[in-house]
Amino acid sequence: MNSDSDLQIAGDLLEVPHLLQAPREHPVTVAEFVGLARSLAADRAQWEHLVRYDATTRWYHRLRAAPGYEVWLLSWVPGQGSGVHDHGRSSGVLTVLDGTLTERTPRGTRALEAGQQRVFAPGYVHEVVNDALRPAVSLHVYFPGLTEMPMHPAHTAHTAARCAAAPDAREAAAAVNA
Repeated sequence: MNSDSDLQIAGDLLEVPHLLQAPREHPVTVAEFVGLARSLAADRAQWEHLVRYDATTRWYHRLRAAPGYEVWLLSWVPGQGSGVHDHGRSSGVLTVLDGTLTERTPRGTRALEAGQQRVFAPGYVHEVVNDALRPAVSLHVYFPGLTEMPMHPAHTAHTAARCAAAPDAREAAAAVNA
């Protein structure tokens, strides 16, 4: 034996092609979609000039479509909301770019401020509204691309808020079903 080890490596490990993964052209993992949303949010030059505000309806613009996903830009004037819905078979990343949006789910209500994100799986039921006094802008990444947005009864997203306010779960359930 010529060395202190029984293991000898010939050549440069970094040159072994099967150990190197080629960079992906498009995101495929949840973490990569979150990263895509963050990078687009940080690059205001890509989206800021496109934003429009419409007092009669929520404005939206498809920012990008690629194999397996879509990116949408939405604006929300005060009082506008999505209605209670899910995204069918699509998962998603919601990123608030400007302003504050309120998300209501069966589990509760939360304010989402600029820079905050929500990641959700297929079938996730929520309602997004602008309860603030100034407009808001959000970025939505859907994978696979959004093909449906089933609406749900309005009480679905408010159930948790009512249950939390009631001192007893049976009273809460009675109040919701009344």
